[in-house]
Amino acid sequence: MSFTKEDIKRIAAEQNVRFIRLQFTDLLGTIKNVEIPVNQLDKALDNKMMFDGSSIEGYVRIEESDMYLYPDLDTWVVFPWIAEDRIARLICDIYMPDGTPFAGDPRGILKRCLKEAEEMGYTAMNVGPEPEFFLFKTNANGEPTTELNDQGGYFDLAPMDMGENCRREIVLTLEEMGFEIEASHHEVAPGQHEIDFKYADAIRAADQIQTFKLVVKTIARVHGLHATFMPKPLFGVNGSGMHCHQSLFNGNTNTFYDEKDKLGLSETARYYMAGILQHARAMAAITNPTVNSYKRLVPGYEAPCYVAWSASNRSPMIRIPASRGLSTRVEIRNPDPAANPYLALAVMLKAGLDGIQNKLPLPSPTDRNIYIMSEEERVDAGIPSLPVNLKEALDEMLRSDVICDALGDHALAHFYELKEIEWDMYRTQVHEWERDQYLTLY
Repeated sequence: MSFTKEDIKRIAAEQNVRFIRLQFTDLLGTIKNVEIPVNQLDKALDNKMMFDGSSIEGYVRIEESDMYLYPDLDTWVVFPWIAEDRIARLICDIYMPDGTPFAGDPRGILKRCLKEAEEMGYTAMNVGPEPEFFLFKTNANGEPTTELNDQGGYFDLAPMDMGENCRREIVLTLEEMGFEIEASHHEVAPGQHEIDFKYADAIRAADQIQTFKLVVKTIARVHGLHATFMPKPLFGVNGSGMHCHQSLFNGNTNTFYDEKDKLGLSETARYYMAGILQHARAMAAITNPTVNSYKRLVPGYEAPCYVAWSASNRSPMIRIPASRGLSTRVEIRNPDPAANPYLALAVMLKAGLDGIQNKLPLPSPTDRNIYIMSEEERVDAGIPSLPVNLKEALDEMLRSDVICDALGDHALAHFYELKEIEWDMYRTQVHEWERDQYLTLY
């Protein structure tokens, strides 16, 4: 929906909105917000709300801390879970005092990449994300435990799926907030769930992912549960992915579709996929940004760890769903829900555009189950692996001019610094597994 300033002020009065959260996202993908009383709404709508950028992860130094919040009016929504003294939300872009966009704003980074696509003739990048999550029980103090609330499996229902009431309320809440929900179901692992919502243009899709996470966590807490988007919270079961279906449009034309092609894929789609595959290892630090992400990207748990594509096979990194025409799209399967959605979509788009610009050749599809192929067979077939840990992914990122350019100097430097610290903390920590293995052995 589109809103004017007058629409927003009218709705705020009609629905007794008392506070407005001006939301934005830091480099690590965490939602931040400044909450203002409704009497400051005019000031916010006139782009005059300031905040201290030096306090936000990966933003600026203390001597250059003043930044401005520019609300996107179309992101206005009133939170439905608060009946009285209601709270509304506006998602903001970040600007400098001189009126220029802040180079480290993840939403702005995605907009910059979309502008490049527009200059190449693509008016929209449509994205259909599929973020998965786990539900865990909480203890008497409301703190999360590692005890699952059910032992259900794929598409199970009650009594095996004990999370269906919570999931149903999440769906109803999302619908009240303007989401078009297409399906919800129990996923493969016990306690794991998926809710699919309709595709949108890239900015709206990233906004929706952030809103989705907030709603899931909020409603889960009401049910005495803790929802987590951690990629691999439990050993021995599937982890949580965030498959991203995507296509490029020119007006009403899906540039990925060619009815004359055997698979219904245009040259544009093939070049785009070639770009994704070419830069897959360099993108991984953004699409799979945590130490834990690489515990998911291992064989045997449906997560893609090999850089390949197929029209049907689900073991490669890219799959082509069966729908054709306006629904022709590519499904990138390696991203996980810990990723900053703005940055993840930015680097995927940039990689795909590089494939189109340079007409990169697309490797042959891989229709065998890659998980049962030997290493020698994979090498002979030209199928590389994604990075095996965060450090390898960070090193690959720095070697790619395309991915570095997508992020820009500011975001690249700060993201790398934050993730290098994360890796070093993990690398030097002594873990329980090590004590279990070595304490009595040596």
